[in-house]
Amino acid sequence: MTMTRRTALTAGASVAAAPFVTSAAASAAPKKSRRNPVTGAHLLTTVTPSTNWRVTSIVIRYADRIDLRGVTVVPSTFEVRATIGGRTAPRTVTGVRPGTGPGELVVDLDPRDTNAIAATVDPLPLDRAYTIRQTTDLTTRTGLVLRASPWAWQNDDVITPVVDDFGAGTFVDSTGFELNFRLFRPDGAGQDRGTRRPLVVTLHGGGEVADNNMTQLTGNRIAVTFAKPERQRRHPAFVLAPQVPLPRPMDGPDGTDWTDARVRTATVELIDAFTAHEPVDLDRIYLVGLSSGGRGIYDLLPRHPTKFAAALPTSGWGVASAVAAITGIPLWADHSIDDPVVPYREGRFGQPGTWTLMNALEAAGTKVTRGEWANNLPKADFEARSRALLRQAAAEGSHVLFTSYTAGTTAVNPHLAWAQTYENDVVIEWLFAQSRRKPLAGNRTS
Repeated sequence: MTMTRRTALTAGASVAAAPFVTSAAASAAPKKSRRNPVTGAHLLTTVTPSTNWRVTSIVIRYADRIDLRGVTVVPSTFEVRATIGGRTAPRTVTGVRPGTGPGELVVDLDPRDTNAIAATVDPLPLDRAYTIRQTTDLTTRTGLVLRASPWAWQNDDVITPVVDDFGAGTFVDSTGFELNFRLFRPDGAGQDRGTRRPLVVTLHGGGEVADNNMTQLTGNRIAVTFAKPERQRRHPAFVLAPQVPLPRPMDGPDGTDWTDARVRTATVELIDAFTAHEPVDLDRIYLVGLSSGGRGIYDLLPRHPTKFAAALPTSGWGVASAVAAITGIPLWADHSIDDPVVPYREGRFGQPGTWTLMNALEAAGTKVTRGEWANNLPKADFEARSRALLRQAAAEGSHVLFTSYTAGTTAVNPHLAWAQTYENDVVIEWLFAQSRRKPLAGNRTS
């Protein structure tokens, strides 16, 4: 996948900060100063697995090259302040490093700061919300001294890698109902009509019900994780992220969510219209959803059992009697045992949770392969458990897997079981290996 300037910053954002000392080579060099003016600054925001949308860096742009090879910089060199909701407070600087451009410095910020948020229900107005000031002199590799400044610069742009690569659109269905959506298009899609790509349709949770056409991407990583460069290199795919419109919150089984007849109809028509006009592999359409999006999966699949190749429902609930219609669809479901929002067994609004739905699938004749482990395991251990469960499913000839997370192990809130789900390469490999053309089996991925 060709990396845009915005996605390229993702790689830079993940670089760990080094110890902050000036190198001996730079210290020994003859010091000189010349004018290298700041031309602007922009915020770099990140959609994280567990803390959602955060401002994680501010990038300073200088007119000329900044050479920091072999040089690290103490965090106190820069002071950053954020004005959020009319209140100004400092941000914690954790490191300074070279940017992707020759005249860029990246000042990394602690995402755990209380004022690091980029959105509440709707995106915050972050344009010119941050100021950055150089408080001490900075010596580059060549001995150039950039002097401290008495003034501060405001950010003039906000960049969110990967999210910024999604287009924004609106779809009007046959009844006139309007549905916002975001779309990620893989590199080269449409240039060669002989190459068809999978389509991942993501159903967000109840907290992202809105009219902003943004928080279905930034409220969690359900859509973004499928579009990140490293995943697209391995599995180039379209990612379609519709958004349930207001009103919110949901107030009962007929409240506004994916089970609303208008939303459901518009979503299916959007998928059909998209696949009719784009080079989509119709045998590899995947449905992914969390919380009320998981409920949407259990509602959509029985109504359209031949449309989707596989589904990943997380922390969902639904109608037990309906699952008899989806016994032939590969699923990998997961849920925290101690989920207080959508209880693991009881679910919501009188409709059962994942544990009970999996029992109903078994009663309908489908073997469900089950596993339980901690949701806060390191990634390698987490994926090793997933791989073992997949081997067990293969041995049992099962195409439905169910992961339960031990009580007390899901970070932030037990409802947020999905923090590891979409970062789990084993689960994603399993998903992309599914096709309507292949016979059902537990070992569709190596």
